[in-house]
Amino acid sequence: MKQILPLMRGVYGIWLREVMRATRDRGQMVGGVSRPIIWLLVLGIGLNPYFRGEIYGEVRYVVPYTYLQFLFPAVIVLNIMYTSIQFAVSVIWDREFGFLREVLVSPMPRWLILLGKVLGGSTVATGHGILVLILARFADVNLSYDQVFIAIVLMFFTSFALTCFGVLLAARVRSFEGFGVFSNTIILPLYFTSSSIFPLDPSLSRTQAVSMYPEWLVMVVRANPITYVVDALRGVLIDFNQFTPWLGPVIIAGMAIVFFTLALLDFRRA
Repeated sequence: MKQILPLMRGVYGIWLREVMRATRDRGQMVGGVSRPIIWLLVLGIGLNPYFRGEIYGEVRYVVPYTYLQFLFPAVIVLNIMYTSIQFAVSVIWDREFGFLREVLVSPMPRWLILLGKVLGGSTVATGHGILVLILARFADVNLSYDQVFIAIVLMFFTSFALTCFGVLLAARVRSFEGFGVFSNTIILPLYFTSSSIFPLDPSLSRTQAVSMYPEWLVMVVRANPITYVVDALRGVLIDFNQFTPWLGPVIIAGMAIVFFTLALLDFRRA
């Protein structure tokens, strides 16, 4: 016990440093608030009238929700993605200015150092996801306390996985400018091909979906892990799933384990 407590204090210290640094950055806070508002206002309201089709003279909505409701869980994921992956800039910063080297030569095991940093980034990213969750009434999404709790748990593990992914990217990019460009080339394609802004009708078979969309697009959407993250949150928040409900949480957990393991391998080589 005497050996464990100092290690836990070390993890807490690293976690607290990352959280305090993020909360003092006004740019992050402004982006965390303005980004979802812009997406919900511009896309959610602007495209809502077009989120339907006409079949044999009858108006039929693609899914039984307004576009604002359909987009709402995806905007939460978008906010988490940006915050989690951009958090890795702090890794580059610490590496450039020597703080990371000082921490790595401390008696703390490297997996605990990484855990502290990732937990700090995950906490901040989850907080940015909660900022969007507060807008649920505005999006006409009614939530119970159970739904909010489950959504926050999914958001945290998603943040954990994506923060580890960001650390992996930071280990391969050496400059702040390069990381900014590189991260955007990853975030946007992942987000837009995750069925976040358009649905794959769950009532259609794969053959029918391919007849409506290009086959390559259907394959990319189904292969994209973020697709199942968005689907899991939709299932919790608006009770709509395009895929098997248990698939999303399993993939989120798998992403967290795999990305943390790969990030740890990089840390051990540092």
